[in-house]
Amino acid sequence: MNQDEISERGLVLLGCGKMGGAMLKGWLAGGLPAASVWVIDPAPAPWLTEAGVRVNEELPEAPAMTILAVKPQMMGDALPQVAALSGRTVFLSIAAGTTIATLEAELGGEAAVIRAMPNTPAAVGRGITAIIGNQAVDEGALSLAEDLLGAVGQTVRLDDEAQMDAVTAVSGSGPAYVFHLIEVLAAAGEAEGLTPELAMALARATVGGAGVLAEEADETPSELRVNVTSPGGTTQAALEVLMDAETGFPPLLKRAVAAAARRSRELGQ
Repeated sequence: MNQDEISERGLVLLGCGKMGGAMLKGWLAGGLPAASVWVIDPAPAPWLTEAGVRVNEELPEAPAMTILAVKPQMMGDALPQVAALSGRTVFLSIAAGTTIATLEAELGGEAAVIRAMPNTPAAVGRGITAIIGNQAVDEGALSLAEDLLGAVGQTVRLDDEAQMDAVTAVSGSGPAYVFHLIEVLAAAGEAEGLTPELAMALARATVGGAGVLAEEADETPSELRVNVTSPGGTTQAALEVLMDAETGFPPLLKRAVAAAARRSRELGQ
């Protein structure tokens, strides 16, 4: 993280709920001075004051970055609190469905705006965030955004803002799909005679461990799947159900992701 620039100019966090709070904890753990952070929140959590950040105080004149971390439906009411900074800061929005054009309309055409889509594993430093900036955003601003978001996981850059709806559907909403997989896998284990506690312990550890393996292994997920599938064995029996072209995971997840992407586009209109 470019702490020198942030320490000198400051960082503003508009909204400090679950995602904003997770990011802030990551920055502070990474060595960002608490006194360099200004938080604007109508109901600030007690830990913010204890951490030493500035809460609901007068803002710095030209902060290095202003993070827009309020819910999309609250953006219209919240933006006036930081609109005066336009032209003197880079705005980084993590509000789902809020387009760059919408933010530019509220902040002014000269505003440097980066739109980002993080996901909830950021709370444990394992998130992934896609970003894209408008014409007023330079390489230095994008790099600073990547440094900040890198404190809570990986980052990727998009070529076109239109890709953000698909990103939202895959990685933004994706953790919920995985959590539901854990639920139904545990329920299936119960149906085969396991106790609820044992079934849930097995499902949690299996999905969590497989996720780490898929991310860290040199093999592709397809190769990992083949490696654990013995011909004629138990895994193959299950995969014949899960990989069915009509009733299995492929068509089901395709419909689910398409529904999420469609809703993201609707929210952005």
